[in-house]
Amino acid sequence: MASDPRDREGAFAAALAETLDYLGSPAALAAVAADAYWPKWNGPWWRMLLLHELGLADRIPRPLARALASALAERFVPFFPSSPAQVPAGMDPIRNVACHCQLGCMYQVLVACGVDLDSAVPWVRPWFVRYQLPDGGLNCDDGAYARPGGKSSVVSTLPPLEAILYSAPRPLSAPEVRFLDAGARYLIERRLFRSVSRAGAVMDEKFLRPCFPRFYDYDVLRGLTFLVRWVRELGRELPEGATKEAVELLERAGPAGELGPSRRACADAKTFVLEQGQWVKGRAAMTFALLDEVGEPGRVSPWLSKSWREARAGLAGC
Repeated sequence: MASDPRDREGAFAAALAETLDYLGSPAALAAVAADAYWPKWNGPWWRMLLLHELGLADRIPRPLARALASALAERFVPFFPSSPAQVPAGMDPIRNVACHCQLGCMYQVLVACGVDLDSAVPWVRPWFVRYQLPDGGLNCDDGAYARPGGKSSVVSTLPPLEAILYSAPRPLSAPEVRFLDAGARYLIERRLFRSVSRAGAVMDEKFLRPCFPRFYDYDVLRGLTFLVRWVRELGRELPEGATKEAVELLERAGPAGELGPSRRACADAKTFVLEQGQWVKGRAAMTFALLDEVGEPGRVSPWLSKSWREARAGLAGC
């Protein structure tokens, strides 16, 4: 990776140009026609999501955004099956069933692209409220909905919360406000990274280490950012000490307001790949130049740093 600031600026510009060229190509439209989500991490969807995380959703070609919305409407089951038996005939239980974190991210990106998703795919936004569990979160493991008292996953929970709070094309409905309040309570009760069922143990050590891009992954800064916006936009208050540990962790990582990724959220994943007209699972996921450039662990990230500074400023006003 380039280390000199001028070299890094040039590397970023070249990597961004490569992704923009690809997304504007017939190959990207063909890839979305083949599948709206797979393969990880270098298909059109993942590149679009990265541009959104970079604050560059306005650079996503609008024909591609509309194609993705059409694929979502036409090729995904409009509900979350609690068992494979509920998947309609002819639909693949993996490739034609969206998970909560996937939909939460898709909703944010497509709304940012100017797509009227509530008209194009009207079942998406109500989905998030519909599948909130009693503890306030959601879970992409269908087993959580097949048994009483199913528990949520913080990874599955954050993107839907963000979708409702960050991408509101109209005033929030009463059920949406309750959804956000219950989701915030879920995070607060866990102090952003501690397990309730395991007596306060850390949910996952990796959540303590910021990453970028996140795609659908979770870290404490992502959770903190949501809580700060929830407080500001809904006029709520944070209980004393709710974010203290998380803030202390982030202060140690970025005391001057500068923060960088300490891990790659997309490392070591497996994916479906289209080979000779057939989707084959278990292949190693691929990256692309822009993902490699902005996600390098150990370097200060302008995007993480901006998020951290905004969170600190928001907390100061709480």
